[in-house]
Amino acid sequence: MKKEKIIEGLFFINGMAVIIVLLGIFALLIINAIPAFKDITLKDFLFGYVWNPEAYTTPSFGILSMVVSTLMVTIGALLIAIPLGIGTAAYLTDVASPKVREIAKPIVEILASIPSVVIGFLGIVLVGPWLAKLTGQSSGLNAINGSILLAVMALPTVISLSEDALGSVPKAYTEASWALGGNKWQTLLMVKIPAAHSGILAACMLGMGRAIGETMTVLMACGNAPAFPHAFTDPVRTMTATVAIELGEVPYNTTHFYALFAVGLVLFVFTFCINLISDLVIHKK
Repeated sequence: MKKEKIIEGLFFINGMAVIIVLLGIFALLIINAIPAFKDITLKDFLFGYVWNPEAYTTPSFGILSMVVSTLMVTIGALLIAIPLGIGTAAYLTDVASPKVREIAKPIVEILASIPSVVIGFLGIVLVGPWLAKLTGQSSGLNAINGSILLAVMALPTVISLSEDALGSVPKAYTEASWALGGNKWQTLLMVKIPAAHSGILAACMLGMGRAIGETMTVLMACGNAPAFPHAFTDPVRTMTATVAIELGEVPYNTTHFYALFAVGLVLFVFTFCINLISDLVIHKK
């Protein structure tokens, strides 16, 4: 009994430590973001589309262009990663032979371990020139490039969690479908995937969280133009890229400094909401 209580206490301490760290990060962002709004109105910050903190006369701190850029590359990544991820997961669970599954699963896990800076480098030297030729532009560093690279990074999350969701569907569902005359594809599309929709949706949400919080890849491969984007062929700058580029060189205790923490707070709220929604979907009865 004493051993069980010790283990239970250790688990409780670990869980509380995670919560304390999360609350600490949130508090740090709020404390450092609030001073920015002494010089910036909340309306101008959230809905202004010009980010020019170094302007000599009237510095601008609008993040709308960054929010739109972040959503563009994230949605573009999901449009690529979700069909490929769910299709790959369905193939691994219902179609692939055991030998193919043994080879494919480690490849997916290796894909998840590739550093983001390497993915960004491939976007510069490989995907970027290909997109430039395809679109007829001088540079392929744009939102499409970022979407492709983020899709590659989100794929392992979508594949692994979707595969787990499909694998947890009771075997009785499959047997009932076969008993009613359904073939393998009908069973997969009309029985297993609908039955696993909560897990698959959670996989997509977590993949979205993986994409929206990425920094190095979008910093290297999206062009980093602070202008408001109008098409996927435009260069974009995301919220994460802005913080990474500017925070190391900004003067301390300035409006610009605190505004970057406000950008981080907005990003934190985005990712927290996405992960919370995905957790609620996973535990949906």
